[in-house]
Amino acid sequence: MAEFRRILLDGYPTQVTRDGEHLVAGDGRRVAIADAVHLPPVEPTKIIAVHLNYDSRTKEFMTKLPAAPTYFQKPLTALNSHNAAVVRPMGCKWLNYEGEIVIVIGKTCRNISPAEAGEYIAGYTIGNDYGLHDFRDTDAGSMLRVKGSDTLAPIGPGVVTDWNFKNKTIRTLVNGVVKQEDNTDNMEWDMHYLVADIARTITLVPGDILFSGTPAFSRPVQPGDIVEVEVEGLGKLSNHIVEGPTSIRTDVGAQPTESEEVISTAMGGDWEFRGIRTPSKDLYPSTVEEK
Repeated sequence: MAEFRRILLDGYPTQVTRDGEHLVAGDGRRVAIADAVHLPPVEPTKIIAVHLNYDSRTKEFMTKLPAAPTYFQKPLTALNSHNAAVVRPMGCKWLNYEGEIVIVIGKTCRNISPAEAGEYIAGYTIGNDYGLHDFRDTDAGSMLRVKGSDTLAPIGPGVVTDWNFKNKTIRTLVNGVVKQEDNTDNMEWDMHYLVADIARTITLVPGDILFSGTPAFSRPVQPGDIVEVEVEGLGKLSNHIVEGPTSIRTDVGAQPTESEEVISTAMGGDWEFRGIRTPSKDLYPSTVEEK
């Protein structure tokens, strides 16, 4: 396996290779990982995400999976990187983490079988498919602002090649405490299936990325929280939550809401609506086991 990252090296976007705790540029320059300013490891033309995939998430929402995956698309302006800030707009309350594994396309891909899909995958990275559920009442069909607002698609820190996605642990931590934990064997549709499914009608090109789904226990986070997603063999993606400097404009468009659907989705599909109006630490488990 090899790991490739993109960083700002002396102010210039540069692809580097990981060598232990250092990153090495093609011209031989080295920088310590701890000192590197990371960029998204790829520059996609499309960001595609699957709605439900993990069995635990499906059970949490007390629903059944459809016969085949369903998807949504995140704007390119949502793309974000390792160690960067994720912005919760002022006036919004229901920003949820969703730790995921991200598939990176390596060559132009169209009309292939699942058995062939591995040949078109450059590697894998880690993602956090944040959801701003304050807009769920207006955008539930498209997920445009829910999942596509600026900064809500951090990926990284690097792309790992020749990684076997089977039987791997994925977990999300908030301020060092495990909130999500699952295994890739509990996904209904694996990475090869997802790529082949999308490529039936949509041409995927090098750099395009597919978010492959999140386990149960996606919950709200607050400004000041540090959110980390760890995947066995891929490393750790870290981001911190900040509040936007300005409120959502009130002179145009639908406003953030706190309906039963918004709150129950943000707090988990099995949460019974009780009229609670703000996220509270005692509303979601400090560890997965406490749920």
